[in-house]
Amino acid sequence: MANTYNDLKESHPCFGNHKNNVGRIHLPVSPGCNIACRFCDRVISDTENRPGVTSKVITPDESIEVLAKALKICPEITVAGIAGPGDTLATDYALDTFRKVKEHYPNLIKCMSTNGLLLYERADEIIDIGIDSLTVTVNAVNPAIEAQLNKYIIYHGKRYDGEEGAAILIANQLRGIKKISDAGITVKVNTVLVPEINGEHIETIAKTVSKAGASIYNIIPLIPQYELSDMRAPVCAEIDAARVKAGKYIDVFRHCKRCRADAIGVPGRTEYKEQVYGRTLQIKETFSHG
Repeated sequence: MANTYNDLKESHPCFGNHKNNVGRIHLPVSPGCNIACRFCDRVISDTENRPGVTSKVITPDESIEVLAKALKICPEITVAGIAGPGDTLATDYALDTFRKVKEHYPNLIKCMSTNGLLLYERADEIIDIGIDSLTVTVNAVNPAIEAQLNKYIIYHGKRYDGEEGAAILIANQLRGIKKISDAGITVKVNTVLVPEINGEHIETIAKTVSKAGASIYNIIPLIPQYELSDMRAPVCAEIDAARVKAGKYIDVFRHCKRCRADAIGVPGRTEYKEQVYGRTLQIKETFSHG
């Protein structure tokens, strides 16, 4: 039986628990992605410490070794998550890893993030494995808006550009959210706020994903880069206004730390990736779907 949303508020740092000392580990096992977000610059890097980046991609078997080491260093870890560096459903590695986590560490909360393109058709696997919480990045529910944020998708081996790809992505996201939430799994939705593109669309997104079954909504400010490097980041007043609009329909998460794909520790308090991976990293910021 998956943890309920109220359970997760007490034991998961991304679902409202900011007073208790609860930690998470992100296992970077997913190498590839199947959509082309215009703001996303995924990099495997030893020299950059930024969200969406990892020192290395590890295998499902290696992830259990990493998890064992991390739990010794940081016993506060309650959540084993997978948030990249690619999409968790674009390959089998994430679900294979969660099967191993379920076997070796059954008490850990299992949490994953996805762009949702393959969510509906892989939902039965997610349900069977016993994922406790799922995050889906939904940046628009209008294909014309989504096409400004995502250049194309690769779906069953075929490339779909612009609004055609956007329509497929949105339909699969919403069907997937409904199927997952109907099974009792808590769904969080992330949206990257780009004021000139989806700034006036946030309320519609929140209303739509809430109706589909999402429980919590996370608005992430754009970090201008890649094809959207000329776009401006939203200011605090715009983020707050978007949260107020979204909050009419769904709980809004306000404490996202935009963690790396190999983050280890208590968000905002401790970080142990260097102790686990043995690397010294420099700091640069970007965006993660996680």
